[in-house]
Amino acid sequence: MTKLNIFIENIYPQFSLDEKKVLAGAKKVMKYCLESNEVLDSSCLKSLDYNTLTFDIVFCDNTKIHDINREYREKDRATDVITFALFADSSPEERFIFDGEINLGEILISLDKTQEQAESNNHEFGRELFFLISHGIMHLLGYDHPTEEELNFMLFHQEKSMEKVNVKVLA
Repeated sequence: MTKLNIFIENIYPQFSLDEKKVLAGAKKVMKYCLESNEVLDSSCLKSLDYNTLTFDIVFCDNTKIHDINREYREKDRATDVITFALFADSSPEERFIFDGEINLGEILISLDKTQEQAESNNHEFGRELFFLISHGIMHLLGYDHPTEEELNFMLFHQEKSMEKVNVKVLA
């Protein structure tokens, strides 16, 4: 059984989240990914020996994510989620496992964008939040979506992973 060290930080004090519920949901999303052979077999974790996975989820506002998007991705706009997949984006010879632990990286999510998209898509805030968390987790595992086929693979598994989470707990 893989231990999950997921650290949640909300640097947007005007937006309150139940971090324990978010953490519990994020763990369920990640456990789905680890239990899905289809996801795991094509991930950056394939055939590796580890016992702990670590990553951070940071919640911020549109201003902060806009700054990060401009600085690191050269896109001058706010976005919903940015993932820094430290392990997956490193070459295999640069990846390291220290004492059985892999640091996958960091997911940043704009709570402003989460709220905007939930409203525009006419669904609950919690559903949108876990959709973005699941998207970030797929990126941490080495997935990207430059083609429609790869996007559809990610979206399918995001939806499947969200079935494990009770998104109404955040409503």
